[in-house]
Amino acid sequence: MKHCGTQRLETERLILRRYVSEDATAMYKNWASDPEVTKFLMWKPHSNIEESQSIMNDWVKQYSNEKYYHWGIVLKDNSDEPIGAIAVGFLNEEVSSMQISYCIGREWWHQGITSEALKAVMDFLFDTVGVNRIESRHDPKNPNSGKVMKKCGMKYEGTLRSSDWNNQGICDACYYALLKDER
Repeated sequence: MKHCGTQRLETERLILRRYVSEDATAMYKNWASDPEVTKFLMWKPHSNIEESQSIMNDWVKQYSNEKYYHWGIVLKDNSDEPIGAIAVGFLNEEVSSMQISYCIGREWWHQGITSEALKAVMDFLFDTVGVNRIESRHDPKNPNSGKVMKKCGMKYEGTLRSSDWNNQGICDACYYALLKDER
């Protein structure tokens, strides 16, 4: 793989960009404080803006690492305010594989935004970084996340029973993946 870090990506409706420290307010307001958004995630809803600011500052610092891939999802017609996040959560150099995670504010659910963002990130990782395998997983109690993966061409590989955890406790994990030569 040829790592190049988080690069600005554009789609028809979206800009995927690096965060800046000032994005903490939008993060808190648009998704991080919402228990419905974080219901199936591995982190609790933020209880105050200071928590979001601390995490945002940490994310911004990590952009100096060329193996760090983490985008804010911004609607082109929404004044540059992030409405969600998409990132490489796990990287395996030995098999040229990356695992992607994402979340988006409830106001923007069921509009194809997350699928559009995931497709752009997958194309970038395959074409620019040269990854061979992209995977993602979701709790089967959150089937809409799996629909995003399917819409982007990922293939269901199986469900690992009681193999993961989230804010609901120990859970099953449905895995999806796409290989570069399957596109």
